[in-house]
Amino acid sequence: MKYGLIGEKLGHSFSKTIHNFLGNDEYELLELDKNALSNFLKEKGFIGINVTIPYKQEVIKYLDYIDTDAKEINAVNTIINDNGALKGYNTDFLGLKINIENNNIVLKNKIIAILGNGGTSKTALQVSKKLLAKKIFIVTRNTITNINNYDNVEYINYDELLNKHIDVIINTTPCGMFPNTDDCPIDISKIKNLYAIVDVIYNPLNTNLIIKAKKNSIKYATGLYMLVAQAVYANNLFFNNINNNNIVNLIDKCYKKVYNDKINYVFIGMPGCGKSTISNEISKIYNKKFIDLDIEFEKKYSITPSECINQHGENKFRDLEENLVKQFSSVNNAVISTGGGVVLRENNINNLKKNGIIYFIDRDINLIEATNDRPLSSNKQLLKKRYDERIDLYKKYADVIINNDNSLDEFVLKFKNEQNY
Repeated sequence: MKYGLIGEKLGHSFSKTIHNFLGNDEYELLELDKNALSNFLKEKGFIGINVTIPYKQEVIKYLDYIDTDAKEINAVNTIINDNGALKGYNTDFLGLKINIENNNIVLKNKIIAILGNGGTSKTALQVSKKLLAKKIFIVTRNTITNINNYDNVEYINYDELLNKHIDVIINTTPCGMFPNTDDCPIDISKIKNLYAIVDVIYNPLNTNLIIKAKKNSIKYATGLYMLVAQAVYANNLFFNNINNNNIVNLIDKCYKKVYNDKINYVFIGMPGCGKSTISNEISKIYNKKFIDLDIEFEKKYSITPSECINQHGENKFRDLEENLVKQFSSVNNAVISTGGGVVLRENNINNLKKNGIIYFIDRDINLIEATNDRPLSSNKQLLKKRYDERIDLYKKYADVIINNDNSLDEFVLKFKNEQNY
């Protein structure tokens, strides 16, 4: 392999997609166990590689040179083979720094809590120092004696954190990462006057921690921009072909491409508002997979939603629907048409927002026909009742509201305008 990523488990890595977009078609993913790592590095059969968990510190002993930031962090994520001399760098540092700056999060004179004590925690510590943080707490499950010679750094546990004034949280733990997306490292409601949250996790695109930040109007930075930025910096180390004045523009361009390729478009709204037809059309236009949750419900449970409600009651149907929503919320690059009552459970919305933007298809209730195959809205009276029950939830949970009182073509035009905004 000439270029690529090495690590223990790489099944959900976005790195190949990013480096291919940057023009490196030779970039590969290579899973290595610890026994194979030594031979791979000693053979030096590569030109440039990235390194991920759990080898960012293990590779250091094989290097002939290590750059200053990587040495300070004691972790390497990029190695260049310079005529047989292995040189180590840490572009995670540059990626995290520009992610914080790009989201207008100021660390200067702020009190920072870094969750976790692994390699990425050390990167966050170095960035926080570089951006002139006033005080830095390293938060671990058990209190650790201060092992750094920094006057403004202190190790505390999670219980102690709740008694501190904190301005910014940087999560460097894997808590909330796929497949354990229900997890959240901390209850931010117990931390008063929180200014910003930074999460290094990029899968899902929005962790529970980020979703809670959004709900509470707290500044935030997600992990995808950091991932893209570190990859662009690594690519520049591979090829030295990017003008420093253009690197931010390239990061932004690459981020937009990767984000658009990963994000789901999720449509909510009343039965009969046009969700399935619109979702199918949008999926074709944007080359995304079309997922109709009513169809997937029947595939999974061998019963239609209507039959389930009639035979087992609405509560049983909602339980099964919630399981289905969670399953399909983990996919990327899809257009998802939901059931009309998906908004009745907030868990559904939280899951759908982890990898999706939620669009409410707002159609005049008088333009929607009641049909016998929908037991909860089989006549005009029931349809109006469902509308009154749900309209505030549709508006509350929607990221974007688009009216659909006219033609499909007009709706698609409005949707496209939203994407270009």
